Amino acid sequence: MAPGAYTMRGNPPGILLLRKISGKDWSLTTYRYVVLLITFIAYTAYHASRKPNSIVKSVLDPQPKNHNVLNPLPMGDLFVKRDLVGSDLNRLKNKGWAPFNGEDGTWKLGEIDVAFLACYSLGMYVAGHLGDTLDLRLFLTTGMIGSGIFVGLFGMGYFWNIHMFWFYLSMQMVAGLFQATGWPSVVAVIGNWFGKRKRGLIMGIWNAHTSVGNITGSLLAASVLDYGWGWSFIVPGAFIILAGIIVYLFLPAYPEDVGFPCPNGSAANVVAVHNDVEAQTRKGAMDEGEENSVAQCVSANRKSVGLLQACLIPGVIPFAFCLFFAKLVAYTFLYWLPFYLSQTAIGGEYMSVKSAGNFSTLFDVGGIVGGILAGYLSDKLRARATTAASFMYAAIPSMLLYRFYGNISKTVNIVLMMIAGLFINGPYALITTAVSADLGTHSSLRGDSRALATVTAIIDGTGSLGAALGPLLTGFLSTEGWDAVFAMLVVGALTAGLLLSRLVITEIRESTCKQMLNGEHNAGAPTSQPLLSDQR
Repeated sequence: MAPGAYTMRGNPPGILLLRKISGKDWSLTTYRYVVLLITFIAYTAYHASRKPNSIVKSVLDPQPKNHNVLNPLPMGDLFVKRDLVGSDLNRLKNKGWAPFNGEDGTWKLGEIDVAFLACYSLGMYVAGHLGDTLDLRLFLTTGMIGSGIFVGLFGMGYFWNIHMFWFYLSMQMVAGLFQATGWPSVVAVIGNWFGKRKRGLIMGIWNAHTSVGNITGSLLAASVLDYGWGWSFIVPGAFIILAGIIVYLFLPAYPEDVGFPCPNGSAANVVAVHNDVEAQTRKGAMDEGEENSVAQCVSANRKSVGLLQACLIPGVIPFAFCLFFAKLVAYTFLYWLPFYLSQTAIGGEYMSVKSAGNFSTLFDVGGIVGGILAGYLSDKLRARATTAASFMYAAIPSMLLYRFYGNISKTVNIVLMMIAGLFINGPYALITTAVSADLGTHSSLRGDSRALATVTAIIDGTGSLGAALGPLLTGFLSTEGWDAVFAMLVVGALTAGLLLSRLVITEIRESTCKQMLNGEHNAGAPTSQPLLSDQR
């Protein structure tokens, strides 16, 4: 590929327009903030478009026994208005929506979930390689608009009065394929723009988009549920299409696109150039010709890697299988928590479908804290595997406490739900962000950052197979009782932690060795002190 091809192909038209209007360019720091914001919006929209399934489950497959409605929060009616009006009355009157309202309705809803997630996970492997080959901005835009179209078409089944199972199944499968474009792309973009220093904390904060997306999707879907469950899909579908347009207009996928070298350059001189570029940018001293020459230099070194080569990077396989079980747990909560809440008496009362959807967002509030905390601790300890494993082990008692004591009162349920969300989403967020970015720029690749999307796809694609399995098993196990579901979740969390045991031992040994070396260095410090003083 000719030098500079990446530079010319990816210049966002919105940024070109802003340059023309203002007559000047942004600094490197400003571009990084823009990248963080746009990718945050993008993946918020992705997760928001996945949430309607969990909100409408109890409408499609009603069990009209929950007549006592519980206001789910201490603030009273803040979230709940007209609980027995609209969606709940329609649910009781019409007894659901064929083909999901029969005796096998719960199983069919589980099959819908697994069809989406299976296509999502399998498509991830292809999407990751394409993301390292194609323009990430255009690739991400296409995936977002395609996702929005097919999520909306699922909801159109309500207005077109469609009752054929294959229609809803096929819409979810195609939507899953388009959704697979998202995660490898956004992680690769972040990895292109940010080096490893404080990556865990930065990505922990940035990864709040997962929980913000779940909350946004729940609130959007629940807010229009009274007008018909089809709107609960159409509105989030429109949201991701709008976000896709923003990505196309304003997202610089590579620093080279706007005249800066990638922080994961493949040669030592690139690091030096990067420091010079950043310094000169603050002073406004770099002209357009210099920007292009730097970008062309770095772009010429880019090449993608294959799936097999990416799998051989140390740590990729253990983290991939750990994420399999971590996402099994996380996605079971994502897809089934509102249904569980609507079918479980809390303080002796049941809550409405709409209230359960809104109430479930508190799990994701805990998840935001968990992702940030896991990222911070992994940076502080310099131990990604140890942090992830510790959180998975802590998730086990938190889930058991939630199951056995969450029905005491709404206040107890809130506290235990947020604690469970913290420990469940913490390692999931850490592995899919900082760990994937670290491994995608591993030293074994000799600084080749073009493995970012491929490595991310391998890890998250494998994890998404677990995300497909968890909701599917829940559809079957829930008919036997929720204790069986929580037993599955405990086994999943335990297995996820154990899979990282070898990496945890390695990190502990490395940390011990460093402490011993530092101790020896400090013991010899008095003899070298005068020499250090002379050097100053």
